[in-house]
Amino acid sequence: MNAGRSSAGTSAESLASSVYEELKRRLNAGLLKPGEFIDLGALGRELGMSRTPLRDALIRLELEGFVVVYPRRGVMVRALQRSDIRDIYQIIGALEASVIEEVARRFRPSDADRMEALCAEMTKALDADDFDRYYRANLNFHDVYLQLSDNQKLIDTVHILKERLYDFPRRSSYVKEWERDSMAEHAEICQRLRSGDFKGAAAYVRDVHWSFEVQERYIRTYYG
Repeated sequence: MNAGRSSAGTSAESLASSVYEELKRRLNAGLLKPGEFIDLGALGRELGMSRTPLRDALIRLELEGFVVVYPRRGVMVRALQRSDIRDIYQIIGALEASVIEEVARRFRPSDADRMEALCAEMTKALDADDFDRYYRANLNFHDVYLQLSDNQKLIDTVHILKERLYDFPRRSSYVKEWERDSMAEHAEICQRLRSGDFKGAAAYVRDVHWSFEVQERYIRTYYG
């Protein structure tokens, strides 16, 4: 009996997870647009799902900030506001800075090598106007030190916040000048980490690279 309940529970969780991933795919592709209500009946019929896994997936998306559930009205795709961007920048900066200080004893020259290789990859991607390739390398750059942390919840939180900033929906254009300036910042982060200046690297990530005030002119251009 217990095994049956466990199997059923696992199946329900898997189903809700599948719905969650599908909804994120549609958000990323702009099929579900910010500010619009989601037709849950039509979506459930299209996916062949009951309302339970759909509801569970939407609760998760609401907790992560992607949708808003209005009682008796429905579920709206949440538009990214300037205040959201400011708050997210502050949170990511604080979390990444805390990780850099935390992993100081684990960081190795090979990690700096990896980050520098990803910087080179980003440069090639920008030269080719391949923003998707640039974006992947950018995420991997920061993940070099993030993945040294034992705090998986922190890592997951940073990843979700970055998705919130850039992936829902994924924009087809980018601000090349911003990315060039960002490359200089990445080089500075690498240099500080390689030299063992972890406090300085943490402060730079928090107060420059993820500073809303420092990046605001580009943010205004990118988000319109």
